[in-house]
Amino acid sequence: MKNFIVENEDSSISYRIPFGNLGMISLKGSCELGNLVNDWIKSWRKETVDTFPDIANMSPDYLRESYLLSHTCNRFATGEGKVVLNNTVRNHDVFILADIGNYHCTYDLYGQERPMSPDDHYSDILRAIGAISGKAKRVSVIMPLLYEGRQHKRTSRESLDCAIALQQLVGMGVENIITFDAHDARVQNAIPLNSFENLYPHYQVLKALIKTEKDLIINKEKMIVVSPDEGGLHRNIYYASMLGINVSTFYKRRDYTKVVNGKNPIVSHEYLGDNLEGKDVIIADDLIASGESILDVAKELKKRNANRIFAIVTFGQFTQGVEKFNEAYNMGYISRVYATNLSYRRPELLNAPWFVDVDMSKFMAYVIEMLNHNESLSPLADPSEKINKFLVCNGIKSY
Repeated sequence: MKNFIVENEDSSISYRIPFGNLGMISLKGSCELGNLVNDWIKSWRKETVDTFPDIANMSPDYLRESYLLSHTCNRFATGEGKVVLNNTVRNHDVFILADIGNYHCTYDLYGQERPMSPDDHYSDILRAIGAISGKAKRVSVIMPLLYEGRQHKRTSRESLDCAIALQQLVGMGVENIITFDAHDARVQNAIPLNSFENLYPHYQVLKALIKTEKDLIINKEKMIVVSPDEGGLHRNIYYASMLGINVSTFYKRRDYTKVVNGKNPIVSHEYLGDNLEGKDVIIADDLIASGESILDVAKELKKRNANRIFAIVTFGQFTQGVEKFNEAYNMGYISRVYATNLSYRRPELLNAPWFVDVDMSKFMAYVIEMLNHNESLSPLADPSEKINKFLVCNGIKSY
């Protein structure tokens, strides 16, 4: 099969005849990201056809005005709904993009406006698969924020929602499930014989951090990475290793005799690690929900005379608003929060002086293009070489 190579600033993509005609279904709540991804793919494919005109003849549907498939998500007054596809999907390699955390989407339920919950978004994914009706050549689901990802293990007589959802998707014919920074990647054991890709925004957030904080001094004397808890230690070790600095951690001491809002309340954050005097601190986590844990850790770090504190997360949900973070910023507890655009960000968050929005649309476009051309995702799954090259180019030696 003939291959085509196109070099660009970030990586190279090997172009071969696609597995099927590319089609993306960007469900309600993911339209912003879907449009950005579509623009990247259109740009790359035009560049490819300009360089290799033969590919347009070998694959007539290769270059199109848009790869987004027209569809509607209808809901009745009872809350029931349906997805209607307005384009053919026959011979298509379909990617369903869904932001299950977008509570900004609403619908009418018995005359009341209701925000869409993760359950509602997940139901629309199932409806989209149902509308495809087995006619597509292949179906993949891109769910950056994994549905029920925090309900991943059983500690009492309780449901295993994430595992059940993954098995349901596979049972409906989904061949690839792509997510980002899963709360516990071991949940893929629920579907061990199927394709489950858990990707990370390590390169993008480090790039944004270094380009934004131009006065950073990255060495063991001036900077440290601190994990907010033992569960996220592996993530923080990765950042520390790439930057060539030390890592410390907090552990959450919980009251296991109580359950509040479905979890055992945190009694205190205990610090284990190096001296923090005068050092800039990076705190990395998968998401900010209410943000209480990050703020508690930031205050503990300040008690230990840490300098600036930078929080980097994949998903910035801010379920209780941003006011507490505004206060923490004004009091000097937090210098900056970095989060990706893989899930919905409320307007007041985007306008906050302490927030940096990390664009993941180009990375997402790479994922779709490489899968559509049956390329390995290994270069994207492990960005270590790419990060090291970026650090060296910016005068930062990581090892």
